[in-house]
Amino acid sequence: MKDAVRHPTAEGVQRAAHKIAEILPPTPLLPVNIGPVSAWVKAENLQPIGAFKIRGGWHRLSDLSEEERARGVIAVSSGNHAQGVAWAARKLGVKATIVMPRNAPQVKLDATRALGAEIVLYERPGEDRDEVAETVRARTGAILVHAFADPWVIEGQGSAGIEIAQQLGHQPSRIIACCGGGGLAAGLSLACPDSEIYPVEPAGWDMVGQAMAQGQIVRAGDDAPATICDALQPVATAPINLDVLTGRACAGVTVTDEEVRAAQRFAFSNLQLVAEPGGAAALAAALAGKVPVDESTVIMITGGNCDPADFAATIHRKE
Repeated sequence: MKDAVRHPTAEGVQRAAHKIAEILPPTPLLPVNIGPVSAWVKAENLQPIGAFKIRGGWHRLSDLSEEERARGVIAVSSGNHAQGVAWAARKLGVKATIVMPRNAPQVKLDATRALGAEIVLYERPGEDRDEVAETVRARTGAILVHAFADPWVIEGQGSAGIEIAQQLGHQPSRIIACCGGGGLAAGLSLACPDSEIYPVEPAGWDMVGQAMAQGQIVRAGDDAPATICDALQPVATAPINLDVLTGRACAGVTVTDEEVRAAQRFAFSNLQLVAEPGGAAALAAALAGKVPVDESTVIMITGGNCDPADFAATIHRKE
């Protein structure tokens, strides 16, 4: 725990998968028809917190020492990582403080509070969320649990890939993954080295894809477009994620808001699944033909924490 330069490893992903299997059942792997091809969907929206982030949260917090647990944890999140950390903290009896944007979906704010976390709000855009978190961390001594740039979090998210391989009986040909900062994509690339990993980001927010293309960190500009994918808006990936993804993941893919809404409708009509916008990005890329799909392709639906009114409006909207 004291190694500041610790890097995520395939062995760490295996250990995370074992730890998570002790407390959570595997999420379903569901068949889905993408045009004429029958592929698979990994329904991470059916986790207890409605998102895959419970994996990284549990692996990170359950590895804390007693002294670190006594200090509490702090995280920055628009909602799903917040709930993953808060869920793990409550189960372990650890104090959790979450820095969240004031304009986060109310359903995510409410769910995080219900799990017992203290919430510190910031303005998005306008305030630097990392600076807000650092101010709190410096005052309290809490352990920072980064949403994607943390080796334990990366390993924890990768546990989904271990489950996928066990459910299929082999590593998939490719995994299409919703991507914000790159924690999930990095973890999956360690879990399934024989699989092609396709990170999918909102149009104008492809900080991971651009970083992979340029070989260096790229930050979102002040003129970055609005997106309905609130969970996929980090202003940049981090060196630890870029290091893991380089040479392991495929070129980044972007999707539009309309493609995401179409994927939400598809998931609801064809899979009886509620997918939040950010959680439907990978499915949107597959449906739009932006990523090749075959019978061994797995598409991640990563979250289902939707604002009810917004989701109803999306579902009722005519094609």
